[in-house]
Amino acid sequence: MTEPEKTRQQMWDERHRAREPIESPEPDPSLVAVASVWAPGRALDLAAGDGRNAIWLAQRGWQTTAVDFSAVALDRARASADAAGVQVDWLQADLLAWRPAPRSVDLVTLVYLHLPAPERQAVYAAAADAVAPGGRLVVIGHDRSNLTEGTGGPQDPAVLFTAAEIGAELSGLTVRTAEVVVRGAGEGRKTIDALLVAERPTA
Repeated sequence: MTEPEKTRQQMWDERHRAREPIESPEPDPSLVAVASVWAPGRALDLAAGDGRNAIWLAQRGWQTTAVDFSAVALDRARASADAAGVQVDWLQADLLAWRPAPRSVDLVTLVYLHLPAPERQAVYAAAADAVAPGGRLVVIGHDRSNLTEGTGGPQDPAVLFTAAEIGAELSGLTVRTAEVVVRGAGEGRKTIDALLVAERPTA
């Protein structure tokens, strides 16, 4: 592991230690909206953080593996899963180096993983490659327009994206949804997200 990667991991460990939790304990609403109607299978939650989405998937019957490179986040996620009475396979790994097995899962989720474009493209390509025939990839993140029209999220335009951009970068998957999702509009503060759902054809 290179020194910049060590620094990034240490940063996230410190961030998780400083605030418990750093995310809402509730699953991401966009993930809930799209995935609630899907029959459960094998799921892979990448950059799982505190585990809120992985736990929700496991509660719905998904055989879930969750990956993050923060040991602090995963320890907290394990405790939350135990409290919820669900089983999740937790894996500490750096997504810049670790690769899931090709065509191995029915659902891959990437929720608020923001990286510079070259790193993002490599990680997202590996995530897409893990989707089995008939399976889906769900990407949720802060839309580029959130920088000027929304609140919160990364303030570096180099790590922001649109759903259409992500869809155009993927190969082997068919884009089913590529849209902007606005949250909190009527509360004086709004967050603008990008939502992508892509599916691997069965033949």
